[in-house]
Amino acid sequence: MIYRLVWQATMAAHFLVIAYIALGGFLAWRRPRLIWPHLTLCAWGLVQLAGLVECPLTALENWGRAGAGERGLLPGGFIDTYIEGVVYPEAYVWHVRCAVIAVVLVSWAGLAIRIRRRRTRPARTTGTPAAPEPGALR
Repeated sequence: MIYRLVWQATMAAHFLVIAYIALGGFLAWRRPRLIWPHLTLCAWGLVQLAGLVECPLTALENWGRAGAGERGLLPGGFIDTYIEGVVYPEAYVWHVRCAVIAVVLVSWAGLAIRIRRRRTRPARTTGTPAAPEPGALR
């Protein structure tokens, strides 16, 4: 039972991480501090695509699956098991990757524009008149 819970919770976390990699830059438009975890996960995603290390979430999910008596993920990991061939045909892998990269770059460009506009915008006034100085005539 616990192995199945670990496996399914890890699968859900994997989906959330991938969604955040793709769309986190847009969240940073509203909350600019969110760009830092987004950049970190994007860098991690590039390391994963290069095949330099195995994702710890994949290892954890495989451990949970093995403990639950299920077969592990496909050799390509989470994306090959749950996304490629399921969400989009395998023939379009590079098209989808390029589209995701384009979405991420658009979100970063939009964030840069929003930050630049914020810095160059004049300070807002509240519309209330300033209080008179003490002792001033009215």
